[in-house]
Amino acid sequence: MTTSIRTAITDADYEAWRAVRIATMPYERCPTVAELRDLDRPGRLMLLAEIDGEVVGSGLADRSQDGERASLTPRVRPEFRRRGVGTGLLRVLADHAVAQGYDMAGANVDDAESRLFAERFGFVETNRQVEQLRKIGDEPWPAPPTEYTIVSVAERPELWAAAYHQVALPTFPDMDHPVALKVSQDDWETEWINDPAAMFVAVAGNEVIGVAGLLLDSDRPERAEVGYTAVRREWRGKSVAATLKRTSMAWAADHGITEIYTWTQRGNDAMRRLNEHLGFTYGIVSITLRAPLPLTFS
Repeated sequence: MTTSIRTAITDADYEAWRAVRIATMPYERCPTVAELRDLDRPGRLMLLAEIDGEVVGSGLADRSQDGERASLTPRVRPEFRRRGVGTGLLRVLADHAVAQGYDMAGANVDDAESRLFAERFGFVETNRQVEQLRKIGDEPWPAPPTEYTIVSVAERPELWAAAYHQVALPTFPDMDHPVALKVSQDDWETEWINDPAAMFVAVAGNEVIGVAGLLLDSDRPERAEVGYTAVRREWRGKSVAATLKRTSMAWAADHGITEIYTWTQRGNDAMRRLNEHLGFTYGIVSITLRAPLPLTFS
């Protein structure tokens, strides 16, 4: 048995990387090859692990969304675990992160086996987020609000860039993260939206006051992930978020989507309550872990 780890370079490599991601996380949307290409940047590393030429694992090292640490993600198909593949991937990813100047690594796990694996290398829990799911049936469109209007980004494309400055930047600090997210406008326009028709903004006068919508999944078109949902502080308590979400749910029903899901941080009680009010139920829990670099491999 010969195990090798190499960098993913070609589109075929990216498809193989996606296949591992989908096999190990079938419940979460995976970026397309084109989206992965858009995410390419200096310091980002994508790996493939092979046994006798067969792809059995993948890896990703990238900067975290707050820019304070490296995000390390080794994945191995379940039937090929406990053969040292995950450790080999993690070693390459961690060495790469150190070479990029990071002194802290972060990872996310959502099962006991993966958590035990991470803890072997010094990772400890720092936060949790819970999956919330909603079956989509016959969803009525909400009544048009009187104090603001709701439009899709497809109708008003220029509003997505405006939303970055008027909604995203003011609300990122409200998220339950130790350090506020650092999202560039380029990231906002590539990673945080994938179909303008499925993303909605609330507009009062000339100002964007809220955003919500869906990230569509080309691999599982019957499912969609809820995109970033936020409302400016001065407009909270006026049902803006609920109206935006109901709009996206009605759009989902009209476009053949039968289930939507979202991840809500441990401290975001207001969003959890809103989702519960809208009929969301609870799914799996994802645990955020951190460890100092360099990692120790025995």
